[in-house]
Amino acid sequence: MLITCTGCHTRNRVAPSHLADTGTCGRCKQPLPPGQGPVEIENVADFDALLASATVPVLVDFWAPWCGPCKMVAPEVAAAARTLAGRCVVAKVDTDRLPALAQRYQITGIPAFKVFRAGKPVLERTGAVHARELVHWAGGA
Repeated sequence: MLITCTGCHTRNRVAPSHLADTGTCGRCKQPLPPGQGPVEIENVADFDALLASATVPVLVDFWAPWCGPCKMVAPEVAAAARTLAGRCVVAKVDTDRLPALAQRYQITGIPAFKVFRAGKPVLERTGAVHARELVHWAGGA
């Protein structure tokens, strides 16, 4: 998974188990804070690794690029990710690129949100929501 340094803008590879930790930029050596934005899931293996190794809750936004409500809720998801940095990993799964994940979790409408703890879904909801609700779910699930 990649986290961009706020100092030098270098993209740093971070193991899924450390997405909620503070690290050090590989280039400029400045502190690399926990992910301040949603993590884009590139493949099923990365998603599985994230769920298997996460020490904090994982809030997943299942979305698609053609979905109007998904585009409308994207800033809310980003705001929730900033608020939850270090306490929760916020991830985005493009259901067009990763249909196997959409099928696995029975996603029939988007945007859809799931909160995972210890690799298991503990909360789910379909439809657009505000950042404060996402933060509440991730902290309360």
